[in-house]
Amino acid sequence: MAIRNIVQEGDEILRKKSKPVHDFDEKLWELLDDMKDTMVKGDGIGLAAVQVGILRRVVVLDVNNMKLELVNPTIIDQYGEQINQEGCLSCKGKWGYVKRPKEVTVKAQDRYGNEFVITGVDLLARAFCHEIDHLDGVLFVDKIIKDYKEKKKK
Repeated sequence: MAIRNIVQEGDEILRKKSKPVHDFDEKLWELLDDMKDTMVKGDGIGLAAVQVGILRRVVVLDVNNMKLELVNPTIIDQYGEQINQEGCLSCKGKWGYVKRPKEVTVKAQDRYGNEFVITGVDLLARAFCHEIDHLDGVLFVDKIIKDYKEKKKK
């Protein structure tokens, strides 16, 4: 396992659409393991393969101590709305408020090609959307709500 370099905003690869994975082999497993190590080293909660320079539809997540690997993920359902602050390992030092669904259901495959469906709410739903956006060449900075001020609780 190795720590890979995280591609930064401005690199054109982040704007490209990632290709589906067809080979569930040791090369994929190594990528997944390296991505997990890289995400942890970067203190992130999610990482898409494109962020380490690989145009494949692969995501790793670590949200609320739930470690997930998503290969060829697709959002199949979403519900509600939440607005919260986001950052990104590929956009160092940038933060902004983004509107996302409150609940998201994703269909994906595991590292062996087995299909599964998972539903996430709140932060996990946000992470699903953020990372799947990466696979389509979209960055969270594209979705920042300009002039949004967090409502103060009374």
